[in-house]
Amino acid sequence: MLDFIYFPVSWILWFWHKVFGFVFGESAGISWVLGIIFLVWSLRAILFKPFVNQVRSMRKMQQFAPEMKKIQKKYANDRQRQAQEMQKLQKEHGFNPVGGCLPMLLQIPVFIGLFHVLRSFVPGHTENYGFDAQGVQSYVDANLFGARLSNFITQPQAALDQLHADRTSVILVSIPLMILASILTHLTARHSVTRQNPESATGQTAIMNKLTMYIFPLGVLLFGFFFPIGLLFYWLANNFWTLMQQRLVYKRIDSEEEAKKNEALEKRSNLAPKPGAKPEQARKKPVAPAPGTKPQPGVKPAPNAKAAGTARKTQPGAKPAPNAKAAGTARPKANGAAKSSGTDNGATGDSTVSGLSSDRSRKKNSGRKNR
Repeated sequence: MLDFIYFPVSWILWFWHKVFGFVFGESAGISWVLGIIFLVWSLRAILFKPFVNQVRSMRKMQQFAPEMKKIQKKYANDRQRQAQEMQKLQKEHGFNPVGGCLPMLLQIPVFIGLFHVLRSFVPGHTENYGFDAQGVQSYVDANLFGARLSNFITQPQAALDQLHADRTSVILVSIPLMILASILTHLTARHSVTRQNPESATGQTAIMNKLTMYIFPLGVLLFGFFFPIGLLFYWLANNFWTLMQQRLVYKRIDSEEEAKKNEALEKRSNLAPKPGAKPEQARKKPVAPAPGTKPQPGVKPAPNAKAAGTARKTQPGAKPAPNAKAAGTARPKANGAAKSSGTDNGATGDSTVSGLSSDRSRKKNSGRKNR
């Protein structure tokens, strides 16, 4: 029924067993152990990209966790409206909850497939998916410190006798693997919990953190009594990969976020004025219009523009000539007198006319003063 899972898992294990069997021998226990470990790492390498997306999705969820709390509090009595607002918020932030669970969901069929393939290595079987009868017998005969990879601690004695294995040897090999796998499970969960945002913590989150940090490692320790040694190596290799992958991915994402923050700060510092410098204000000084031209509409004339125009006519420090206005007004009369004298006495010169006009003007001035 699940052959689409069993065959790929079996073929990958067959490939790595051939690689290490060429070096250590096909029936050597180390060849099968390394084959199982690299089978796990190959499958996890395929899931590396989805894992990165999972971490990014979790970080996004932690960023808008306070907004989710507000929605939960606002629509506490309306579950349908609460779900709608949650979906709207997730769509705005580009968060996909299914994508965050994808790597974990994909590991389940891998575990089921490997568990079934390893338990199918039974003496007398002529084939096991990708392995022929010789491959099956090679796995059955693989010896690891007096134990077989298909042995487990609670295995019936008849099965141990059939495989020519000793229970004490099985316990000595299985217990250290169980303890180490349990410790790595705890460290992996602890590293993930420490990266969570405290503001996004809820009651359910606290319960899940305790389950992953304490209950799951304890479960690995207890179920190890029923797991074959080969499957314990799978669990150990999987937890080791997860721990190292988390450290690498979180460090990479932290550096990216730090670079974005530094870039934003640098932009702000470039736009801000330097310390001690006043912000420049563009002030347009009004320009005085040229003499004889009208000022343009909307443009104010320069201050003291009129005074500047008059200063050009009279130089600073120069006094106007005395009786300039009177002299200016007397000129037309003098011309009139000259005309009349010219008609009466045609033989007289210009000097006589000018003398008469000056005498008349003096008499008029002296008469005004006496009055």
